[in-house]
Amino acid sequence: MNAEAVNPASPGSVTSEHVTSTGPRRKARPRLDLRRLGRAALLGTTARDRLPDAIGHVVDAHRAHHPDADLEILRRAYVLAESSHRGQMRKSGEPYITHPLAVTLILAELGAETTTLTASLLHDTVEDTDVTLEQVGEEFGEEVRYLVDGVTKLEKVDYGAAAEPETFRKMLVATGNDVRVMSIKLADRLHNMRTLGVMRPEKQERIAKVTRDVLIPLAERLGVQALKTELEDLVFAILHPDEYAHTRELIVRNAARADDPLAEVADEARKVLREADIPAEVLIRPRHFVSVHRVSRKRGPLRGADFGRLLVLVNEDADCYGVLGELHTCMTPVVSEFKDFIAVPKFNLYQSLHTAVAGGDGQVVEVLIRTHQMHKVAEAGVVALGNPYAAPPEEQSASDGERVDPTRPGWLSRLLDWQRAAPDPDTFWSTLREDLAQDREITVFRPDGGTLGLPEGATCVDAAYAQYGEDAHACIGARVNGRLATLSTVLKDGDTVQLLMGQDAASEPSREWLEHAHTPAARIAIQRWLAAHPAPDGATAADTAARPPAQDPAPSPAPDAPAPGRPGAAQVLADRAGATVRLAGCCTPVPPDEVTGFPVRGGAVTVHRVGCAVVARMKGAGRAEVGVRWGEGAECRVTLVAESFVRPHLLADLTEAMALEGAEIVSATVEPPERQQVRHTYTVQLPDAAHLPALMRAMRDVAGVYDVSRAQRQAPGV
Repeated sequence: MNAEAVNPASPGSVTSEHVTSTGPRRKARPRLDLRRLGRAALLGTTARDRLPDAIGHVVDAHRAHHPDADLEILRRAYVLAESSHRGQMRKSGEPYITHPLAVTLILAELGAETTTLTASLLHDTVEDTDVTLEQVGEEFGEEVRYLVDGVTKLEKVDYGAAAEPETFRKMLVATGNDVRVMSIKLADRLHNMRTLGVMRPEKQERIAKVTRDVLIPLAERLGVQALKTELEDLVFAILHPDEYAHTRELIVRNAARADDPLAEVADEARKVLREADIPAEVLIRPRHFVSVHRVSRKRGPLRGADFGRLLVLVNEDADCYGVLGELHTCMTPVVSEFKDFIAVPKFNLYQSLHTAVAGGDGQVVEVLIRTHQMHKVAEAGVVALGNPYAAPPEEQSASDGERVDPTRPGWLSRLLDWQRAAPDPDTFWSTLREDLAQDREITVFRPDGGTLGLPEGATCVDAAYAQYGEDAHACIGARVNGRLATLSTVLKDGDTVQLLMGQDAASEPSREWLEHAHTPAARIAIQRWLAAHPAPDGATAADTAARPPAQDPAPSPAPDAPAPGRPGAAQVLADRAGATVRLAGCCTPVPPDEVTGFPVRGGAVTVHRVGCAVVARMKGAGRAEVGVRWGEGAECRVTLVAESFVRPHLLADLTEAMALEGAEIVSATVEPPERQQVRHTYTVQLPDAAHLPALMRAMRDVAGVYDVSRAQRQAPGV
């Protein structure tokens, strides 16, 4: 409520639906005469067996979408609303009943079902009259009562800075429980924005800013494009009057052009599809004010084709791809402009094929291809899908039900999850504003074929919390498109993400994850864990968990240090009598590695694997080789490098796995973690060289370890 007379700065009679550069113009519904409507509301018949004259326009719009709807409940709702609001006037002078009537008409034209329209007629009665929620429930049922209660709570939203956090938290809760609450709120705001001119300029600006920052993004996420685009234009007119006036002039000037490139391409497309025997309707879809303004800023001076797009409507999904093939075959496609939102719908249920073709004069014409049902959903979003909580008709397939299920859009599920987890209203408010500021979502795929909807710029950390909630604390890494990736990796639309989860129930997130968390769900979950697990001296438990456990490993052997003599150790025989043989620490050869030797100071011979980098250096320096071969013996010493993601208890799990394979750790070093990865180097004694492959497999099987290899250190000198 509370928005008043026609705003002189608003789009008025020239809108993107009215003035276009296209051929046949869409016939617009005439703007209601509010004073005439008010008189009809007060003086029209209210006989119990007839519909009141004042809601005839609502009934006509409703029957166009729902020809079999029961209108008796609408009649009773109107009678109660009119009698309750009788005597109340808007600041502009119209009877107050004109406001709920106008809001209900907006929803009826979008295809809202009868229950939503009933609640819309009554949405201000509980707040502004003596009618109680109990009366609404007794007269119209619990469903209508719930919707009216939800909208009443939203009406009490104080848009002042102090009140915003908690009231918008309540708003999202109400929306999540029934998306029709927000549908009524958006229609209510649209009518108020249409009639905002009676307000003081500073109040107009304040309401427009909240509409821009919160309600327009919510309309986008609910898929209600018809409301979103008009709200955008009205906000544009109030907050940017100069740019609005310039854009309006561009649209008016283009409408007066004699030539029309969009109409020419539309005629060509109709001919192509007619010859291909594909039943299709080709329409010219004008851009609205804000869209024209954005295109002009992006492309510079506008040409005729920039003021609209072609819309091709067909009956079946398969026909969409048939149309695409014909247009790309018979016209010049701009391949880089192709997007398939049918195979991968947007987070707000939107489905369509997007492409572009070049006209004869070189102008690029954007083309949208969709079915009639897709178009209905694209325009009206969840409003067009009726009662989202009613059982689907038997003839509706399961796949269709999944495709257009409006009960809980993915973004709304996430929003509800993290609003419950937010530690305080201020955190909720700041994260809500950030989340709504994301203009675009990406879709990433799970290995099982499922999808995750994430905002653009999201990382593997965000994907983990989107998929697993707080169980993502145990995430130790990821594979993106089959390749190992750090949790900080930024995901792109269409990526396939496999999240690697640790087995330890006590796994802990790292404070560093906050730097990579892009979504509210991830940030709030990490912050909650950190707050609940403080560590001594101001550090957090997660900081400690991010570091490897302290230890005092023995120093790694020097590259040419001799292995200590052990009974039964693997013997290496050199073709030099009396020479002491040493196994090189840079490549730690073990049987049955192919080996070679080089003489060093003191008459010793060092033994290297043939592929060792030091061998190439020695040969390049002209050093003579000494023939060596494996002799008798069972035990061997080898240095292994394990690379892993950071996680608590990793070192204990890794050393336990090595001990179970019979390996005795001679020395170990653990490098400081970098980018959530850590490198371990172990020199181990094995009872038999044949055990080495099994040892390396066991180490790789430890959760968090993604690679194990033989050491290939560069010797510091020879």
